[in-house]
Amino acid sequence: MDMLWSGWGDPAEAAPLPETVTGLLRDLLGVKPRAAGPVALEDIAVPGPVLLPAARRALAAAVGGEEHVREDPESRVRHTRGKSTPDLLRIRRGEVDDAPAAVLLPGSHEEVLACLRACARHGLSVVPFGGGTSVVGGLAPARRAPFAALDLRRMDRLTALDPVSRTATLQPGLRAPRAEALLAEHGYTLGHFPQSYEWATIGGFAATRSSGQASAGYGRFDEMVLGLTLATPEGTVETGRAPRSAAGPDLRQLLLGSEGAFGVITSVTVRIRPVPRTRVYEGWRFDSFEEGAAALRSLAQDGPRPTVLRLSDETETLIGLAQPDAIGAADGLPQNAGCAAITGYEGTDEDTAHRREKAAEVLRERGGTPLGEEPGRRWAHGRYSAPYLRDALLDAGAFAETLETAAFWSRVPALHAAVRDALTATLTEAGTPPLVMCHISHVYENGASLYFTVVSAQGDDAAAHWARAKHAANEAILAAGGTITHHHGVGTDHRDWYVREAGPLGVEALRAVKRRLDPAGVLNPGVLLPLD
Repeated sequence: MDMLWSGWGDPAEAAPLPETVTGLLRDLLGVKPRAAGPVALEDIAVPGPVLLPAARRALAAAVGGEEHVREDPESRVRHTRGKSTPDLLRIRRGEVDDAPAAVLLPGSHEEVLACLRACARHGLSVVPFGGGTSVVGGLAPARRAPFAALDLRRMDRLTALDPVSRTATLQPGLRAPRAEALLAEHGYTLGHFPQSYEWATIGGFAATRSSGQASAGYGRFDEMVLGLTLATPEGTVETGRAPRSAAGPDLRQLLLGSEGAFGVITSVTVRIRPVPRTRVYEGWRFDSFEEGAAALRSLAQDGPRPTVLRLSDETETLIGLAQPDAIGAADGLPQNAGCAAITGYEGTDEDTAHRREKAAEVLRERGGTPLGEEPGRRWAHGRYSAPYLRDALLDAGAFAETLETAAFWSRVPALHAAVRDALTATLTEAGTPPLVMCHISHVYENGASLYFTVVSAQGDDAAAHWARAKHAANEAILAAGGTITHHHGVGTDHRDWYVREAGPLGVEALRAVKRRLDPAGVLNPGVLLPLD
């Protein structure tokens, strides 16, 4: 099943906002209903096919037949850009001037290699396409030449499972729910559940250094990866002979997060865990974000560490975004809602009971008030709902977008304030004062992530207003000592700030790698690294 072309996910899951929420948007932010909805898919004028006959023949030969080369308008629209709010605003208006020239569906590593070589010979750029969930311009290359979207959906198998070593080898086009189902047949789980879980793919997780909502217990995706196979126009790179090695720099770390700029990931070997016997989630309340963050830091540094550990700031708690299916009604919380935290425990009965008991002692000592399992159950039930909520907000005339960062613990308070203030000041100046909400959802011994959600009226030019606000937020992130992205990736949206974060010599080293693996510069040009 394809994702909704003009929004997120399964159209059957979409739902309008409750009247209580539309009233809140109207009264608090001045949101006005939209005059019209998105254009119809069949009414979008897609630029005519641009493949020359020789290129079409070469690509068909590369992917095993003409049926795996798609040039029809609908396929091209569905592979245009990603799912950021500016992406959706443009495609809802029918703007597809940057649609791919063709969609290629290779079925093997060898066919991916053949596609890359054929595209290089015929002057086509290549954008790897997994679930299409990028929110940072990762599917919007600089347009030096027409490009082909390399859709990896045919490469969707579990190819090996080693129960002794507890590893599994997965193809890149495998969507996360299907990967979990295949592993569960053998009694295992990957434990990777990002908000994009229902649609994102294994290859996309690796290419963007994804982080799941249970990262406190299972780790980030890049921590799970033990081996990668990469197809490039110059040949194949294979990594991962052992879980750890002293055989020079770890090439896995060079390929993880490379976002299709160095090659196309065609195989991923990952660490797996037994399916947990017990899963339990519960809610806590703290008087302030600072108090809650200190409690999370204590668990992250000294344990016991829950599997899921997250904290919403005061605004996010008050609005109820911590439980998207109950937004606007923070049931069970007092009027001065404070900050809501969710802790989750997965594993054996004995292990989860022990960690839950000991973590509760720490949380109480740090000022936490237990709220029972109901908030945890509601969070678990609605944890994939936020992107659908974003679509409903757009339909109602509101603007909603997210951004994220991470920093060492000592910098987290100042980073939180700096980004919030930058977003608030910029959007207020544009005449669309926002609600800025934030949560911590990924913790480490030495630091944590911050994930911001921004809601405002759309105003006269929502995309332009957001571009200025995002620029201000990015500047605030670097000035406050944060990283420009924790798990969304670099894409084109963060590229210029990533260049400053990496430094001139670091960027030149990465350019040298790209020149060796992709001498014609056909791989996702302008994504991750600026064009030469």
